[in-house]
Amino acid sequence: MVTAFAAPVKVSPLIKFARWSLLLTGVAYGTFWQSRYTKKELAMKDIKEAEKAKRDAKIAAEKAAAAAAELAELEKLSK
Repeated sequence: MVTAFAAPVKVSPLIKFARWSLLLTGVAYGTFWQSRYTKKELAMKDIKEAEKAKRDAKIAAEKAAAAAAELAELEKLSK
């Protein structure tokens, strides 16, 4: 069974212009906001790294304290 398709409809130049202009506007809008967010994230990168270093130091100190407490507890039990 062969089906014949209808001829394509001629699209108005005004509609073509509107479509392309909206497409390009959307691309420009996305590029603008992406660059803005990228700059903001790069500015926050140093702050996040400093916070991570503090957090890692705190966690390491807590682990060392927990290990020392565990050793002391084990020494108590072994006597």
